[in-house]
Amino acid sequence: MTVKRSQSKQIRKVLVANRGEIAVRVMRACREMGIATVAVYSEADEKALFVKMADEAVNIGPPSASMSYLVKDKILAAAKKTRADAIHPGYGFLSENAEFVRMCDKAGVNFIGPPALAMEKMGDKVSARNTVGKAGVPIVPGTPPIRDPKQGEAFVKEVGLPVLVKAAAGGGGIGMKIVEKQEDLLPAIEQCQSTAKQAFGDDTVFIEKYVAEPRHIEIQVIADKHGNYRHLGERECSIQRRHQKVLEESPSPVITPELRQRMGDAAVEAARACGYFNAGTIEFIFSRGDFYFLEMNTRLQVEHPVTEMVTGVDLVKTQIRVARGEPLGFEQADVHPNGWAIEFRVNAEDPSNGFMPAPGRITRYHEPGGPGVRADSGVYSGYTIPPYYDSMIAKLVVWGKDREEAIERGRRALLEYVIGGVKTNIPLHLALTEEPDFVAGRLSTHFIPDHPGLNKSVAKMVRRGYGLDLGGSDSARVAAIAAAVQHHQAVSAG
Repeated sequence: MTVKRSQSKQIRKVLVANRGEIAVRVMRACREMGIATVAVYSEADEKALFVKMADEAVNIGPPSASMSYLVKDKILAAAKKTRADAIHPGYGFLSENAEFVRMCDKAGVNFIGPPALAMEKMGDKVSARNTVGKAGVPIVPGTPPIRDPKQGEAFVKEVGLPVLVKAAAGGGGIGMKIVEKQEDLLPAIEQCQSTAKQAFGDDTVFIEKYVAEPRHIEIQVIADKHGNYRHLGERECSIQRRHQKVLEESPSPVITPELRQRMGDAAVEAARACGYFNAGTIEFIFSRGDFYFLEMNTRLQVEHPVTEMVTGVDLVKTQIRVARGEPLGFEQADVHPNGWAIEFRVNAEDPSNGFMPAPGRITRYHEPGGPGVRADSGVYSGYTIPPYYDSMIAKLVVWGKDREEAIERGRRALLEYVIGGVKTNIPLHLALTEEPDFVAGRLSTHFIPDHPGLNKSVAKMVRRGYGLDLGGSDSARVAAIAAAVQHHQAVSAG
């Protein structure tokens, strides 16, 4: 498929149609490029960091995202009011909404992302499977869309159990269920249909052969409007809780240079097959040396910083250049991983209560620093985390010359992170960095449920105060860090 060529377009002002740390991240890139920024914010975000950082800010309504960040007309009206040339959607909200892309096109506003048609082709899992399958990309054996639960029985008889029932629309593990027993098949299909209908307004499901010992490995792709496609290597995203990513790293401990080339080539062909341009991610399930297409995220990923750290490519700046109509400016041979990067998603969650969201006022805030440490955040001391949105506080990203150094640096940085007033998932990250199977790179998407001992480690760290508010006593914080260092030394010696 030929990508539509585009004349170079000036971008002097970007409206960031998002909030939190990703809005801050985009604004930083724009500032370095000499581009003015516009924030749109709900009433709950009036005092947010991204609003303070923007050159202009427009209130777009009540706290509920359905009445503010998801209202297309309000976003475009703000762009028109401030005379913004382009809109960067970040991730989430309207970032994968093809209708919004078409509205931007009609309004003459440059959408910093892929074309609507590519978004539609890859937004539906069944359509995406068909598109990439025709391009020769490996896909897991599966069924066409099914509405009658009995349609799935013939497929199961053919491929055997276990299988995975999945909603055709949406993501994040919603409307997805593993079936290991024949008698559970029909109830699982009916349950997934009901869940998908409620979550996405579409009860279409399909069934795939379940892949044993799965790892979630994705390839970052970037393409311009002149038909140039590149991949930027892989990210290992297997550490998940309830199908949500917790920690990501690049490169992957199991991917060889030969596999990287094969997976990268497959990812590029998938992007080419739908006429894609701008940044996107091809997600694969990897098992025992084989890989299969899972889905495509037609936007920037939360975990994009680990790719930036090991390749030196600024993905947000590249997105903006592509939107202006510029060529990529580098060849595939110029891309190779340098060192190792790990991203820890730091969320306002209560480790003692099933990691339930724990919004509230941040009484103290200090980000870690030093060599190879990057913190992408959207908060500050005194800021109140609202209860209406995702619980992410920040992304702590570390780089090391190899995986061992990156893990050690991550542990050190986590111990330096001071977030007072709210509970966080830092104890989980610390427990992961001391888990022998994680350190050895023996990962799968079932890692957390397969390691119940992590719960005890997390509870122990919560009792010691790691990652939690220790009040106003700096001496208590120092003592806690010292105790953690001594504990790690004892574990290493043992």
